[in-house]
Amino acid sequence: MTELPAPDPSGPEGSPDRPARRLLLVHAHPDDESINNGATMARYAAEGAHVTLVTCTLGERGEVIPPELAHLSGAALGRHRLGELRDAMRALGVEDVRLLGGAGRYADSGMMGLPDNDDPGCFWQADVDQAAGLLAEVILEVRPQVLVTYDENGGYGHPDHIQAHRVAMRAVELAAAEGWDVPKVYWNRVPRSVAEQSFARLCDDLPGLPFDKAAGVDDVPGVVADERVTTAVDGSAHAAAKAAAMRAHATQITVAEPYFVLSNELAQPLFTTEYYELVSGERPRAREDDLFAGIGEAS
Repeated sequence: MTELPAPDPSGPEGSPDRPARRLLLVHAHPDDESINNGATMARYAAEGAHVTLVTCTLGERGEVIPPELAHLSGAALGRHRLGELRDAMRALGVEDVRLLGGAGRYADSGMMGLPDNDDPGCFWQADVDQAAGLLAEVILEVRPQVLVTYDENGGYGHPDHIQAHRVAMRAVELAAAEGWDVPKVYWNRVPRSVAEQSFARLCDDLPGLPFDKAAGVDDVPGVVADERVTTAVDGSAHAAAKAAAMRAHATQITVAEPYFVLSNELAQPLFTTEYYELVSGERPRAREDDLFAGIGEAS
């Protein structure tokens, strides 16, 4: 994928070369960004922020849903998913997309506990400082005020998600040592009350959906007690863009708004308000509605 020019740190604040608001997201595989942050990305892109996505692997070991694409695996699947990512980002209006270290630098590690985890070329086996150094280069180039990634469990325990967390948090440290201290770092979250209400609606709606079974609240990555959630980004105006981005990842996701399924065929809600926990930066007294809240014009 072509990587478009990032903001010029030497350019004046707010100029076309250096937009005033700059958001960087770090994800493990193509599709994670659209599921977790699609509405957020579309909203900020539409508002003129510079949105940068760094994806750490091509998802070569993902399970393929459509029978007509079931022949794809390994490198061929990775190439196909890269095309899906391109289409998804077009739907969200995001132009600055990077593959950590370049396409194919780190391979998908597979689910936790599988022999795939031992592949020396997989992301799980990557040297954290080396991978973080590559990401720190992007941070120093873009100089984001906001970085979004997963929590220490990767949201649900996938090795690539855990590693993306480790790499992202270490890269923030390395970039700070080189002159750019990211003002705000967030982890993806879902408040438990929101998840419970959404799944209650799903159970009522399930008979009219093309899906047979529903997932449960604990199947959703990043569900936490409500009080841990510091930020709610209302992306409902961009619900169609998020759904289109998710549909673009056709090997991994089947969408029937406002629900979707992954390869496990268990329906779950498609959230258009997306939630976060601020883990670096001044914690707000009340829940924020903007990832850039409190960011000064000179940042």
